[in-house]
Amino acid sequence: MIVSTRGRYALRVIIDMAEHNDGTFIPLKDISSRQNISQKYMESIMTLLSKNGFVQGVHGKGGGYKLLRKPSEYKVGDILRLTEGTLAPVACLIQGAEPCLKAKECRTLPMWTKLDNMINTYLDSVTIEDLMKK
Repeated sequence: MIVSTRGRYALRVIIDMAEHNDGTFIPLKDISSRQNISQKYMESIMTLLSKNGFVQGVHGKGGGYKLLRKPSEYKVGDILRLTEGTLAPVACLIQGAEPCLKAKECRTLPMWTKLDNMINTYLDSVTIEDLMKK
């Protein structure tokens, strides 16, 4: 599993927002500048985060984005599953995948299943608040 730029940037953006949270909306250009991420690329990330209830966005003067929860309530696993689509190490473990015809006799499936569980358990145990600690 390789986490994409989108997933890594989404984590950076949410950490940045948590660190600069004063209850007001944070302009996209401020986050973009601090994180050295183009505003255009950030817009697509923020749209995804907003549509899925991670952030709230307001357009116009005084607009920007703000977190909808406390940093301790954002699990890294949830953010990465949203941005990556899946954290599964192999295609046969992706939710909704076609059943593998060899699953019953597959000698590696138990290993992949255990790895998948370990990845999800670990990433669900890490919060944005944890990542804010230096």
